[in-house]
Amino acid sequence: MKKFFFDIETLPAEGKDQDTLKYLYEKKKKEDFSFEDFLAQTSFDGAFGRICCIAYAIDDGEVECLSGPEDERAMLKKFWDIVSGVQLFVGHNVRDFDLPFILQRSIMLGVKPSWSIYQEAGKKPWEMTQYLDFARYKNSPIFDTMWEWSRWVDRWSNKGLEHLALALGIPTPKDGIDGSQVAKFYEDGKLEEICDYCKRDVDVVREIYKRMTFE
Repeated sequence: MKKFFFDIETLPAEGKDQDTLKYLYEKKKKEDFSFEDFLAQTSFDGAFGRICCIAYAIDDGEVECLSGPEDERAMLKKFWDIVSGVQLFVGHNVRDFDLPFILQRSIMLGVKPSWSIYQEAGKKPWEMTQYLDFARYKNSPIFDTMWEWSRWVDRWSNKGLEHLALALGIPTPKDGIDGSQVAKFYEDGKLEEICDYCKRDVDVVREIYKRMTFE
């Protein structure tokens, strides 16, 4: 089984969406929640946020990084081309964030996924090849280390990658930068540093997966 270990870093919306976002902000405005706060949160929203980079490794191969939010569409095309030949997606919180975000951005930018995202009429999910099934309580084709660790118990599902890594004696991948600093690093022209951070996360995810599966 060819495994695809991965992680993404995201950015807030671009300036071209400011008018739309200001309209949405005014409709939902809350006290002590500025437009700047609202804008920063779009990095978690595939409708307006952007992918900064996607780090990945196939099986025991070297960790690579797709980057370049200035041409996000090209990055997504490369991503779907690469994953067309894998059988298992592995990452931390990828079922609820990374993969949905990638799919949302693919829809926004008109990039057709190489995996089916909708069930074909007359077929069961297990009868379809390359069906990206997000159903709970499954570990294929998505093996989410966060949910596998919690055994799908919600109160245990909020353990971040660093928490689990340190518990298992694996060095933290968050040395020098964490997800909250990605936008600032990008503004400062530090894309390479962001990619290096994202690649460290992939190394750690792969190590955690191997510990969990007793490889």
